[in-house]
Amino acid sequence: MITPLFDDKPTVLAVDDQATNLLSLEVVLQNQFKLIPARSGAEAIAILRQKRDIDVVLMDVHMPVMDGFETAARIKKIPHCQEIPIIFITAIYTEDPYIKKGYESGGVDYFGKPFDPDILRMKLSVYASFRRRAETLKARERHVRESEELLRVGRRLSSVLENLPVGVLIADLEGRICQSTEEVSRILKVTEPTQADSYGVILGWWDVEGRLLKDPEGSLTRALRSGESSHSEPIDIRCLDGTTRTILSSISPLRGLKGEIVGAVILIQDLTETRKIEEDLEERVNRLIGLGVELEQSVSR
Repeated sequence: MITPLFDDKPTVLAVDDQATNLLSLEVVLQNQFKLIPARSGAEAIAILRQKRDIDVVLMDVHMPVMDGFETAARIKKIPHCQEIPIIFITAIYTEDPYIKKGYESGGVDYFGKPFDPDILRMKLSVYASFRRRAETLKARERHVRESEELLRVGRRLSSVLENLPVGVLIADLEGRICQSTEEVSRILKVTEPTQADSYGVILGWWDVEGRLLKDPEGSLTRALRSGESSHSEPIDIRCLDGTTRTILSSISPLRGLKGEIVGAVILIQDLTETRKIEEDLEERVNRLIGLGVELEQSVSR
């Protein structure tokens, strides 16, 4: 299933060595934001290294061992944290030199205490929306790159396999079919143009919406999630014309230039036709044997 990129409430990391200050922030923000507390700069950095869903950091300046300015500067050195907005909030360092230092260390805003709770909530909402939009754009760009890489690999693979007596399907990271060969249409008895994604429904890999993989432990899921290949698995299918067939399915992950999984290649071979050919051949051989016996008997007479 495609999971949402964000929860409903923006997540705020509040950094302050005073428990009473964190409690006050929780009271002010709890209805609109999900608050994660940190009692020191080191704890905040540890949380940010593990979590990737922080939308805004609310940073106290005056803290022992590592103050807010140093903490912010270190946060900005963490690759996935460089775009997270940091808002400084303090009752002590409210003079101009400290405000400039806050911006220099990576902050986007600077609040002096006492502050207006409504203004703080509004600014947090604005900065969180900027962060989420930036992450959404990055996710879209990443999806475009993965799709382009998948199409590039898929075209090359299809050109290599198109002359083989097997059907070739290319799936993206969500399991949706984006390419297929004519042999697939022939095997599945497709007489009119149809969406490639509907092949997944016929083959029983996902639901009618073409998004949710039915079997989380299935061969297609394993190829897309863990890079595991499967070979010659028999599958009974119902074709578009209502007939049933048995096919052999082999699934392998497709990897991009950097070795990352960008999709999967699915090969299907019609066992029904193979069995029919074998049965026809066996019938013809038996007929020839029968003719040979009849001929030998007539000669002996």
